[in-house]
Amino acid sequence: MSQTTALPKEAQGEAGPARPWLTLLAVSLGVIMVMLDGTVVAIANPVIGAELQASLADLQWVTSGYLLALAVFLITAGKLGDIFGHKRVFLIGVVGFALTSLAIGLTSSIGPLIAFRVLQGLFGALLQPAALALLRMAFPGDRLNMAMGAWGGIIGLSSAAGPIVGGLLVEHVSWQSVFFINVPVGVIALAVGWWALSESKAKYLSKVDWLGVVLLSIMMFSLVWAIIKAPEWGWGDTGTLVSLAVAVIFLVAFLWWQSRVSQPLLPLGLFRNASFSVGTTLMILTAFSMFGAMFFLTFFFQGVHGLSPLESGLRMLPMSAGMIVASPLAGFLIGKLGPRIMISGGMLITAVAMFLMSRLSIDATFVDSAIPFVLLAFGLSPVFVGATEIIVGNAPEELSGVAGGLQQSAMQVGGALGTAILGAIVAAKVSSVYEGYLGPAAQAFPPDQLAGLKDAASYGAAPQGLPEQIAGAVTNASHLSFMDGLHLGFEVSAGVAVFAAVIALLVKAGRKTEGAAVHIG
Repeated sequence: MSQTTALPKEAQGEAGPARPWLTLLAVSLGVIMVMLDGTVVAIANPVIGAELQASLADLQWVTSGYLLALAVFLITAGKLGDIFGHKRVFLIGVVGFALTSLAIGLTSSIGPLIAFRVLQGLFGALLQPAALALLRMAFPGDRLNMAMGAWGGIIGLSSAAGPIVGGLLVEHVSWQSVFFINVPVGVIALAVGWWALSESKAKYLSKVDWLGVVLLSIMMFSLVWAIIKAPEWGWGDTGTLVSLAVAVIFLVAFLWWQSRVSQPLLPLGLFRNASFSVGTTLMILTAFSMFGAMFFLTFFFQGVHGLSPLESGLRMLPMSAGMIVASPLAGFLIGKLGPRIMISGGMLITAVAMFLMSRLSIDATFVDSAIPFVLLAFGLSPVFVGATEIIVGNAPEELSGVAGGLQQSAMQVGGALGTAILGAIVAAKVSSVYEGYLGPAAQAFPPDQLAGLKDAASYGAAPQGLPEQIAGAVTNASHLSFMDGLHLGFEVSAGVAVFAAVIALLVKAGRKTEGAAVHIG
């Protein structure tokens, strides 16, 4: 039977952490492992493919298997923390992530490596919602803004260090070392977390909604699978449509079940808080705009400019370095001005940065890209800090873990959607202008080969080994058509950012964290 229950203050946790800044340090160390892993694997993939004789499809699974496991398990992981304790779940995640990283580094074939990557994704899902919930407990009230700002700065530092550390390790040590590095970080995180963290779990909740877990997992897997495969299969392909249909069916079934079970996995009453719902929407739109557009900058730097992975990482350093400064500043200003102004203003700055990137020329210098990167850092920081604080802060402490899981899931889905949809937009633009740039040389290629050239151009690449008389024309056409696609992708991202700025105006100041009424069944 449906009911609405007020969660009393005394039922919101066993004990608040006595060491807030050490709590921040402990959870940051754990999440640094995840952030470093996410950036260095892309750098290591080419070497992994060569040494383990892996196909392109195998390498895609090295990334996709991890992302699928992460996206599917995040909300469930947050709920496990609410029930069994966030400290316990966080430390299990740290140990599991470090051990699977060690196993990956010791693996000598691609099959087990992919399997361990999937397992690593599951442990990564345990880490992130628990970390946000622990911060929520350690920094009550308006102090959460400061914690989220510092948290964003640490993530910015990890993002900045990832490509540089990864590039150095791959080039001078081995691809295995990018995974081995997680082991000492994990040991430190475990030691600090064991000592500094205080256990916090819900007293009101007592059981796991296993049917909800199954329904949500199938829905999330089908949705993310469709998004990942759509660029390869096509959005109108039967496989894509079937996966999306399965996602819709299981979403409906999940929502129906959540409205009836006594202790739902994801209480739908959370979305009655307008700011909570807006924060979730903003997280999806921001991740769509950011990750979808930034995905293609790697191809711009490496394909068009011919930079190495390490040099590409250095080119993107101004954004990551900017976030180190901008995130704590955003946390402070949100506390003073409120989330509405800061988030909306941040999205407008993000839109300006995206527009400037849509004007980058084929021979853009470091300074040309650094200016929009710095703007992007100061635009995105208040959005990520503010939206995270809105989602986690507006949920009752009893449900802080599942709220953290929802925040991370929104980022994963938004980023995957942005990469897939903007990828389709970029590829369509490249295909439409490629032959015009190629000119008379297009007559030298049969239709199938010309289609292959267009596909390669969608990633800023030009095939090698062509006859000298047409090689220059093909390279020029590939780069120019890719730039047209890149510009359109950033223009769309700018439009999404403006739309998000309008949505942000719906955010309400203030937060109800104690005794919040939540629909639980």
